[in-house]
Amino acid sequence: MTLFSRLKWLPVLAVVALFAACAQQQPKHVDYTAFRAAKPRTIVVLPPLNETADVNATNGMLSQMTMPLAESGYYVLPVAEVAETFRENGLTTPADIQDVSPAKLRSIFGADAALYTKVTQYGSVYQVIDSNTVVTASAKLVDLANGDVLWQGSASANGKELGDYSAGGSLLVTLVQAAVKQVAHSLGDESQKVAGLTSRKLFSAGQPDGLLYGPHSPKYGTD
Repeated sequence: MTLFSRLKWLPVLAVVALFAACAQQQPKHVDYTAFRAAKPRTIVVLPPLNETADVNATNGMLSQMTMPLAESGYYVLPVAEVAETFRENGLTTPADIQDVSPAKLRSIFGADAALYTKVTQYGSVYQVIDSNTVVTASAKLVDLANGDVLWQGSASANGKELGDYSAGGSLLVTLVQAAVKQVAHSLGDESQKVAGLTSRKLFSAGQPDGLLYGPHSPKYGTD
């Protein structure tokens, strides 16, 4: 093949390469086959693993997870009773609790599925001229009958999504405001509020790649 002939094919090859790259970059969607077959009704929420430096991350996230799950149509076992049951069996850390086999969890609680969560970011972040609170978590829903993963996802939220404010002024004023916000975020419960927003993003049904509506929702079976 001559050089001229090779050059004629360059635009075609470029287009083919572009389409191939686009195809590879298409987001992967959740496969709901196992989820729909399992039809979970009752969920036991396990204490989230804490991979942050904030000791409040586990309880802060756990306290916000029940509501969006219940609103999505699932019966969620009372968190306090679940925690007490684990304590009576000598399990007090999230890591030990999440290591319990699905079959054992099913025999103890009689739930259809368990929710395993991990918090990777929790608390205030100081950014020189601003301060923000960020909570990031991932989760998976596991069928306690066979250990299959029915669904998994992740979400992140920050304090500005709660309705933050911005104010003009000199750089010095901005720096002072950022420092005040940092202290307020640390002393207040903003992290827990942001955890609530993260939970809604992660566990509210009806979202792309989110949980399916549960059997107690009027929208059950529509997604």
